[in-house]
Amino acid sequence: MKNNPNKKNSLKHVLFGSLIGTTIEFFDFYIYANAAVLVFPQLFFPSSDSTMATLESLATFSIAFLSRPLGSAFFGHYGDKIGRKFTLVAALLTMGISTVTIGFLPSYESIGVAAPLLLMLCRFGQGVGLGGEWGGAVLLAIENAPPNKRAWYGMFPQLGAPIGLLLSGGTFLLLTDSMSNEDFMSYGWRIPFIASALLVIVGFYIRTKITETPSFEEAKKHEEEVKVPFLELVKSYKNQLIFGTFAAITTFLVFYLMTVFTLSWATSDLGIVKRDGLLIQLFSVLFFALFIPVSAVVADKIGRRKMLIAATAAIAVFGFFFSFFLKEGNIPLVALFACIGMSLMGFTYGPLGTFLSELFPTNVRYSGASLTFNMAGILGAAFAPMIAIWLAKTYDVSYVGYYLVTAALISLVSFLVISKDEHKF
Repeated sequence: MKNNPNKKNSLKHVLFGSLIGTTIEFFDFYIYANAAVLVFPQLFFPSSDSTMATLESLATFSIAFLSRPLGSAFFGHYGDKIGRKFTLVAALLTMGISTVTIGFLPSYESIGVAAPLLLMLCRFGQGVGLGGEWGGAVLLAIENAPPNKRAWYGMFPQLGAPIGLLLSGGTFLLLTDSMSNEDFMSYGWRIPFIASALLVIVGFYIRTKITETPSFEEAKKHEEEVKVPFLELVKSYKNQLIFGTFAAITTFLVFYLMTVFTLSWATSDLGIVKRDGLLIQLFSVLFFALFIPVSAVVADKIGRRKMLIAATAAIAVFGFFFSFFLKEGNIPLVALFACIGMSLMGFTYGPLGTFLSELFPTNVRYSGASLTFNMAGILGAAFAPMIAIWLAKTYDVSYVGYYLVTAALISLVSFLVISKDEHKF
């Protein structure tokens, strides 16, 4: 994968290269999320108490968020030292191999406690891969963007999230519709994990055709690279790291409340069958995808910070209405809830990658943007489905909304106090 510094990336290669990688990574990530709710409690965590089995399964879901900062630190280091291209390919392969392996894992009934342990190891690998993928994909887009269209370019890798979710949810829906429950639980759930290998091959091919970004080449030419990017971040960019992390937690929390928690709660406590729960989720994702480009256009006009502050304030208001929407057996109301939540998710997610990347200079940007994003994943999402289910079961579903309101207030304060310096590209 030699790089030719004289060859410029075409717009098609830049945008498709950033989009295809995050689509694959998020597809892999979300098929695990669906399986953690619909399959793994029965196959890997057998228990007489279905709620406990679900919580144990969701605990493995959280492992990837804990390992994502490790992927950020590792891949970010090499992304800032040797370049974006090689690092992006390595991160994609790490994620892909981990996901395909899950498709071949034996169940608890076959090998006992080794089954959930192997599942956790693969989930760890998924987190490491995604931790390195996201930052590089965003930088591939915005470091090739004109100054007045940075948010627009930066939203292309963000579109990988709803596309990946549509593909994963659609695959599970197709399988559950076309197979008996016995066949699906026996081998059908494995198909999307194994089939993801085809997507990885496509992504690998496209990524190898991309050259380095102009910003990285410029920094390298002027010998601006630092010895250990992580240490430079801690030394000189503590404000951006800390408050950038807190600013992004609401984005993670609202997403996993709208997907994992809502699917689990709707199918277990609101009397909605799994198929209808998946259809609601897939329909709501269309609103997520729609408002990502809308938010990018607005962010390029009024500024990334203002756009994110407005979206976060709207999410705080939305948090007070959880108990109104989540009514037992009321499918239209639950669907409206999911669509509103996913629309707000699009508004906050679209400009986020560009905003976090603009907090750091080129020589530590891969590490800085990746670490803030993935540390926010730990605080905002790693245990969010478990906490939300516990709050809803112990108190009331309205307390899940208050949980979101609290996170939104923390993010709002962080947007207001974070450094307003914007570094050159």
